[in-house]
Parts: sequence; C-alpha cells; structure tokens
Amino acid sequence: MRILGIDPGSRFCGYGVIDDTAAGARYVECGVLTAPPTGPMEARLGEIARGLREVIDELAPEIVAVEDVFTHHNPRTALALAQARGMVLAVIGLCGLRVASYPPAVVKKAIAGSGAAGKEQIARMVQALIGLRSLPRADATDALAIALTHTRTRAAATASAKLVPSLRRAL
Repeated sequence: MRILGIDPGSRFCGYGVIDDTAAGARYVECGVLTAPPTGPMEARLGEIARGLREVIDELAPEIVAVEDVFTHHNPRTALALAQARGMVLAVIGLCGLRVASYPPAVVKKAIAGSGAAGKEQIARMVQALIGLRSLPRADATDALAIALTHTRTRAAATASAKLVPSLRRAL
C-alpha cells in the first residue's frame, strides 16, 4: 500500500511517501511544498493545493495520512494551520482518496515510543526506520513520520484482528 503523509502548513506543507510492504516500510519520496511569504492566504493555499495535486497525480497514493490540528498558544497560528489542513482535506477529497488523521502525540508515540518526544528524536527515528542517509527538511520528516504512523497503526489493527478469532477459538 502506498501512503502519502502530510504535515499541513500555510507556507510550508511537508509530504512524504512510503510503500508499506510485507518486508516493511520502503521510502519513495519526500519534500516540501512552499508558497510565497507575502500575499493573501487564499493565494498561498492555492499554490500549495496545486503542488499537492501534482504530488498525488504523480505518486498515486492509496491513502493519505494527515496530522491533526493541535491546540496552539497563538490563535492566528492555529487558524492558519486549520485553514491549511482544510485545504489539504479538500484536495484529497477531490482526488477521491481516503484520509487517516493522527494527533501529534500519537505520531510521537508511534515513532519514538513517547508522546513527549522531541522533533530531533522523531527525525532520527524516521531516518533509522526507513534508512535515509541524511535528514530531509523538518516538514518533510514530519510528513514521513505521519505516514509511518499509519503503517504502524494499520499493522497493529491487523494483528489485533487476527488475534481476536484465535482467542475466541481458545475460549
């Protein structure tokens, strides 16, 4: 299964694509979609939306994993992130893809084992898990972490689904 992870933003939108195979997660591509720092929000979001559509068309993911909006101290920043996430969801919807959402603490726990892990720890774990020689930009690394979280969540759900019938037979 090909998974596109997205770390939404109104100026920088990270994306990371991995293939979830029987042998484990395999790195495909990652990057950061950017918009000019000036200009109206709708123009910046439009620029990122165009880039995201190109990524989806080119890399053909089967599902998209997106980071949930988190509570932020600055209301303006929280609003901008929510608008960027809404734009991402709209593009995904137009492409007919399914979405899985993960809060930042769940991503941190899935990747580093702790919901309080720091950005550097997450980045190093992503690097180790998919065998990257160097670290990509932070937004791209975060997107890869979100995609990896989906593979791990999916694997855990599959293992649980197999375990339940076994337990029923044992009882």
